[in-house]
Amino acid sequence: MMQKALEATVPEADSPVAPAMRIFLHVGCGEERPERLPKFFRKEGWREVRVDIDPKVKPDIVANITDLQKIRSGSVDAIWSSHNIEHLHAFEVPLAFDDFRRVLKDDGFLMMTLPDLRAIARHIIADNVNEVLYQSQVGPIRPLDMLFGHQPSLERGNHFMAHRTGFTSTTLGQALLEAEFAEVRVHEGGRWDLWAIATMPQTSPEIFNEMAEITR
Repeated sequence: MMQKALEATVPEADSPVAPAMRIFLHVGCGEERPERLPKFFRKEGWREVRVDIDPKVKPDIVANITDLQKIRSGSVDAIWSSHNIEHLHAFEVPLAFDDFRRVLKDDGFLMMTLPDLRAIARHIIADNVNEVLYQSQVGPIRPLDMLFGHQPSLERGNHFMAHRTGFTSTTLGQALLEAEFAEVRVHEGGRWDLWAIATMPQTSPEIFNEMAEITR
C-alpha cells in the first residue's frame, strides 16, 4: 500500500500523466500546517509531498530522512527542511544530505532552517538558559529547548523531539559542501536560527534572489 501511495505521490518524470506542478519534498513535516510553509512554496504551481518518521502526523510517506529509498532518484524539484536535521545524530547527517541530493532533480534545490548554535551559546554564556525567547506552535521556547529539544514534548514521551546535533553557519556550510551540492549559501537568521540554500549543478542562480526575503 505504501508503494502504491508513493507512486501516486511522486510520478515518473517522463510519465504521460505526470502533473505539470513542481514537487517539493517537505521532510520532517510534522502535522499538516500549510499556512506555516514559506510563501515561496505556497505559490501556484507547487505541490507538497510530506515525509515524516512519525505515522501519527499522517505524512504522505513514512520514512526516516536518512533513508529515502522509497523516493526515486531525481524525482523532486525542491526539498524543504525545517528544524529536523538537529534531531539526527551527527554521523547520520551526511546520510540525510546524500539522500536529499539523490532525490533532487539536476536543477533542484534544498532549502532548510535549523537552530543556530552560536546564537544559543550567547544565552548560555549569559546564564539565561531558561529564558523564554519566543512562543511556538508547541509552546514557549527556551535556549535549553533549542539545545536539547523541546522539553515538555520529551516529557510527554515524544522522543522524536530530542536534539542530537547542532550547527553554526560555518559547520552547516561545510557539511552541505561535503555532500557535493554545487553551491551553498548559509545565513544567520533573526530568531536564533540558520537558513541555507544548497543547489544542484543545473539550478538557476536566480533561485538565490527568489529566496532572499525568506532566508534573511
